[in-house]
Amino acid sequence: MMTYAATAGGVNVAAPAAPGVLALQRALVWLVGASGAIVFIEPSPYEIATLLATITFFATGLRLRLVLMPLILMLVLLNVGYTISAIPLFEQPEVVSWIATSWYMAVTVVFFAMVTSEDTAARLDMLRRGLVVGAMVASLSAVAGYFHLVPGGNDLLTLYGRARGTFKDPNVLGAFLILPALFALQSVVSDKLAKAFRNVIAFGIMSLAILLAFSRAAWGGLVLTSAFMLALMVLTSRTNAQRSRIVVMAIVAAVLGLALIAVLLSFDSTAEMFKQRASFDQSYDEGRFGRFGRHILGAEMALDLPFGIGPLQFHRYFPEDTHNSYLNAFMSGGWLSGVCYPALVFTTVIMGFRHVFVRVPWQRAYLAIFSAFIGTVGESFVIDTDHWRHFWMMLGAMWGMIAAAQIYKTTSDEASSA
Repeated sequence: MMTYAATAGGVNVAAPAAPGVLALQRALVWLVGASGAIVFIEPSPYEIATLLATITFFATGLRLRLVLMPLILMLVLLNVGYTISAIPLFEQPEVVSWIATSWYMAVTVVFFAMVTSEDTAARLDMLRRGLVVGAMVASLSAVAGYFHLVPGGNDLLTLYGRARGTFKDPNVLGAFLILPALFALQSVVSDKLAKAFRNVIAFGIMSLAILLAFSRAAWGGLVLTSAFMLALMVLTSRTNAQRSRIVVMAIVAAVLGLALIAVLLSFDSTAEMFKQRASFDQSYDEGRFGRFGRHILGAEMALDLPFGIGPLQFHRYFPEDTHNSYLNAFMSGGWLSGVCYPALVFTTVIMGFRHVFVRVPWQRAYLAIFSAFIGTVGESFVIDTDHWRHFWMMLGAMWGMIAAAQIYKTTSDEASSA
């Protein structure tokens, strides 16, 4: 790992650095990506790895670019709103913990933005490698737990008959696996045969784990983000041969996916759970106080509450939590957070679309991260993603890649005109 990190092709390195320092920085990026898959304990390895990486990067050199200032401003205002609304609730330890976690997530966003704005191609490659390794650990654990392949592991690795692997919640497992699965799919449709075959296996295992998590949002997310990413890859491909291969391999992957589903449905227990979870008439979705009914009633409440009701208070008024991150921002942080959260998210989306066709060395990684980010943005309408570590990681990486693209484009223009 350290050998690869020391020799990885670097693009957009802001300042000369010793090979050992570059190797250490890139290895820590890999570690953060890999540790993101193990979050069923608190504090999780991800928190420890991120803290270690943050300290090391600041000690060895990290630059805050002007283009990141709007990001920092929106993150600060978002969390100021949360904190103000939580003041009357500070006697509740869970509320204090929620506020601390929100500020911590904001710090990780800035960290990832600063990290990926320099030495971009190499660091993104290390992040990709780490995420895929972590995803394979989580996926294999989930599959082993679901099929009772680990003695005593069923209770630890599953929840309510659904695979959760190294996560607390099957829904979060499924959501986390989407980005690494997209990285694997990219290799399947574009890399040489040996590497593509390895990633066929990786993509299949991750897809199986997503399927066994029985998360409807993750099922739809994998299909839609894969289609979206492949479409972008076709549109940004440089040759007709590349486009043809992407299309053909995508069709093959779809056929193999359907075959996998057919095999799994031959098991009665799996078929029953699949039928139950695939239904759109879940009891908690329907009725005046169901998921979507709560969205309407909560939105009406939010209009009359400038300071919201505070974090973790929604269930005191309704049977369950908001299951909508945009509504939760209004309820948890009042109008200030309610405006800043969608502003932050959709500003990133708009800027992301504007940079899709910018020719940079890390364009392939950009397309995967952007596609997965778009999927989570959509998923946030039906589930609480506020403290999903990988969501904030992707948001920070988006800003970092956009900042790096602007620098790369300016440098290339200057070089061509010289």
